[in-house]
This record gives sequence, structure tokens and C-alpha cells, in this order.
Amino acid sequence: MSHGNAGEGGGEQTHGLIAWSDFEKVLICAGTVTQVEEFPQARKPAWKLWVDFGPHGLRKTSAQIRHLYSADQLLGRQIVGVINFPPKQIGPFVSEFLLTGFPTEEGVVITTIERPVPNGTRLA
Repeated sequence: MSHGNAGEGGGEQTHGLIAWSDFEKVLICAGTVTQVEEFPQARKPAWKLWVDFGPHGLRKTSAQIRHLYSADQLLGRQIVGVINFPPKQIGPFVSEFLLTGFPTEEGVVITTIERPVPNGTRLA
């Protein structure tokens, strides 16, 4: 994936502008991690996560974040997820949302929330 970096190239962006209606299509919500399991079948070290998105229900995903996060560090943590992608088969597991984060050399740093909000709250 190629992403434009702020502050590089004199402020140039590699992506075109989007309309507000495009942003409104993406359902980005807060949720709380309720269960974490190992995913030994994954090609890269990953966790299986179950997250409570309040009125949007309990959803599961696979995340390659084991290098930076233990199961104990994830359990009970509020995260940010995209919950309106179609389900995706990942080996024997079906992922139901995209856990958001920032790729670094050490691994993916998950997007978290500065203070608690109700599960299911949509990013605005």
C-alpha cells in the first residue's frame, strides 16, 4: 500500500481529494476488546480479537499486532475499527472488521481512543 506522508515532498499528497459523502460511507467506530485468542494458523504472528461495537454487535478480526501487544494489553482496551467492509476469509477464520492502526518498523501501532466513549460511537 502506498500512502502520502504529511511533511514530505513539500506537502504534496499522493491521493486525490474525496467528497464528504465518500467519508460518510466508511463506518469507523469505537469498540472494546472482549476476547483475545492465539491464531497459530496465521502466516505472520497474529491475534484473533472479538470486539464489542455496542449497537453494531460483537465482531471478530485477525490482527498482526503480536510484536507490540500481549493479549493482556488488548483485553478491555477500546480500539477503532472499520465495521462496514464485507467479511474476509483469513485461512480458517472470518474477519468481520478492520482494526485500524499505523504501520511502523516495529509493527502496527493500533489506533486507540484518548478517553472512553460508548461502544459503537462513530468517528466524526
